[in-house]
Amino acid sequence: MGRVGAGLPLHADPGNQPPPLTPATMFGEWKLDLLFLVPALAGLGLYLWGVGRLRARGDRWPLSRTLAWCVGGIGTAAVAGMSGLGAYDTVLFSVHMVQHMVLMMITPVFLAVGAPVTLLLRNLGGPGRRRVMAVLHSWPARLLFHPVLATALMIATPYVLYLTQLYPFTLDNDLAHDLLHVYMVTVGCMFFWPLVGNDPMPKRPAYPLRMLLFLITMPFTSFLGVTIMGSSRLIAEEWYLSFRRAWPPSPADDQYIAGAIMWATGDLTMVVVMGVLFVEWLRDSRREAERIDRQLDREEELAARRAQQAVAADFNGYDEEPLPADRPGPGRPDEEDR
Repeated sequence: MGRVGAGLPLHADPGNQPPPLTPATMFGEWKLDLLFLVPALAGLGLYLWGVGRLRARGDRWPLSRTLAWCVGGIGTAAVAGMSGLGAYDTVLFSVHMVQHMVLMMITPVFLAVGAPVTLLLRNLGGPGRRRVMAVLHSWPARLLFHPVLATALMIATPYVLYLTQLYPFTLDNDLAHDLLHVYMVTVGCMFFWPLVGNDPMPKRPAYPLRMLLFLITMPFTSFLGVTIMGSSRLIAEEWYLSFRRAWPPSPADDQYIAGAIMWATGDLTMVVVMGVLFVEWLRDSRREAERIDRQLDREEELAARRAQQAVAADFNGYDEEPLPADRPGPGRPDEEDR
């Protein structure tokens, strides 16, 4: 059973270092970080309250969505921020990279699958739903979730972070360090929610475009990971060397591991998400084909019914059609007979 706050600093630095990293400290020690604790408790509480309201009135809510939100989304974010990952993220570049990939590429996927906006809409009345939908279709929301902007940020963020002095700044500044975590989750949600989520979005790309966006993003992540692995220059060298760690890995090995984590985790996450998306694409195509078949059947049935009615109407009209005025009928004398 893990302990909470057992000597682990909230933001480790060379003057306030955690003990050497071991499996026990990584998985057994937890620190209370309000940046992760407060949103986690609020997200869990509000989501479960919404699910409870639906069930109380007899409506169903998929268990898979609840688990995705609570365990896959909130759970992974809490682990990334308050377990050993959060305690050593400023000490080891490799630990930071695990945290980075979790917050930017894993947590947002599960949050999207949890469909919190759909849950909110089902708990609101008509006016409330209209207000939420108005916000979703407002220009800030359309800009925030635009596929081009989200993809550009997803690609550019790690390059700007690790190939400039921005990353050392976030290590040395506690506020910037915390804001980086918020930014990672935000960009991840901007990218993944329109592509894999179940919530209504201002603009949801078609499946071929979604697959294309994943294919575009994947090589950039892989290339940066390989670049970090092969770099002879240490990223944030002054910061990491100032710890003077006597326990492994060395700063050079640590950076190599970090690059490998980015490469492998980025590719694996994208491949898995693309596989799930492809299966969903096939299911939607099958459902669409079945819908079109049903529509065609209804149209054929309606056309046949109309044809039958037309034949019946013609037949009845032939029996009852009055004779032309210039043609004498039975029992009616012709003008010449007069």
